[in-house]
Amino acid sequence: MKILIFVALMISFSFSSTVDEYLNSLKQEALKEEPNFKNFDAKRGEEIFTSKHIGKKGKEISCTSCHGTDLTKSHENIFTGKTIEPLSPKTNQKRLTDINEIEKWLKRNFNDVYNKEGTAIQKGDVITYIINK
Repeated sequence: MKILIFVALMISFSFSSTVDEYLNSLKQEALKEEPNFKNFDAKRGEEIFTSKHIGKKGKEISCTSCHGTDLTKSHENIFTGKTIEPLSPKTNQKRLTDINEIEKWLKRNFNDVYNKEGTAIQKGDVITYIINK
């Protein structure tokens, strides 16, 4: 039992420190974009995540089209039909543990939904939204 608690704490620490490190780097970028920037906002992140746009394949989509609205559950990618494991790190301990993976998927998904790469503020808002779900 003690080993399981230790492993859970280490995974939680790994997730937390990785996300904190990534958000801190985004905050530095955000301050360059907007000198009066204060903090990332989960509410703005929710708006980004749930709003629909004509995506790169000409179809109206949002992040929820593939990830669903309950980020603690698996969902199906509308283009490939593949199952996407829960996005919430609260239920999927593999999420948000590797900065390179976070950056890769944010870039890809912003391009899919918005036809552009998100700003540092938009990315930070979305990550803040995800970690609060």
